[in-house]
Amino acid sequence: MALSLGKDVHSNSRARPARSRIAAMAFLIGAFCSVSLAAEPARPLVDLELVLAVDVSSSMSLSEQRVQRDGYVSAFRHPDLAGAIGSGARGMIAVSYLEWAGPNYQRVVLPWTIVGSYDDAKRFADALAVEPVTAQAGTSISGALLSAGDLFAKSRTAAARRIIDVSGDGPNNAGLPVAPIRDRLTGSGITINGLPVSLPRGGSNGFQSFGEHYLNLYYERCVIGGPDSFLIGIDDLGQFEVAIRRKLLLEIAGMPARPRLASYSPAGGRMFDCSMIGTTAR
Repeated sequence: MALSLGKDVHSNSRARPARSRIAAMAFLIGAFCSVSLAAEPARPLVDLELVLAVDVSSSMSLSEQRVQRDGYVSAFRHPDLAGAIGSGARGMIAVSYLEWAGPNYQRVVLPWTIVGSYDDAKRFADALAVEPVTAQAGTSISGALLSAGDLFAKSRTAAARRIIDVSGDGPNNAGLPVAPIRDRLTGSGITINGLPVSLPRGGSNGFQSFGEHYLNLYYERCVIGGPDSFLIGIDDLGQFEVAIRRKLLLEIAGMPARPRLASYSPAGGRMFDCSMIGTTAR
């Protein structure tokens, strides 16, 4: 019995350093994990992540671009917008303003900004108002959507709803086809809403040969998609301010809607080939 007990004691004494090393390693691993978690805090929860993707192609004059920009500035300065934000479950949204034109031109004018009060919204509007207005060549809606999707990946907030609010005064005419990009984004849970701009050009909006309300119908069939997606068409410069504010209010409030201005009519039976400009009978 004495010998047996002695062997047991000897065995325990040899195991003690090994156990100490294991305990030390466990402590270091735990400390490392604690530091890692502290370095990556949970992202703030907001009601909505919204990318405003705004067309600055040269088919719009600088004066028209200014009216468009002022429409967004006015919307964020309006008390109704702050009220809509405050009515959400968390009372905050994250918004970014992206300008786009051809496939190689996407510019983040204002990065992700958390807006949770009237003062926050006004600061966003004031920052946007002083940014220079520009015009670039090409209309790559697909490029704009890809860039907007990248912005969501870099967001430092988390939201149940993600929306791309894309405006444009023409169909996708450069870069990748738009429909597959739209489908990829909507498949990941992103909603794409449209603000097609059909301003008169010498007595027409430039797309009359493709049929009445062509651009609105193009956006309906080829651009927008996802839960509760909708569009609001603009065919007069004076409609910008009201249309932009109305659209933002609907998006922020999360109201399912498919609003149309008086000039808009449903697509009916007309079919589109989204890889081309113009309609294709099918």
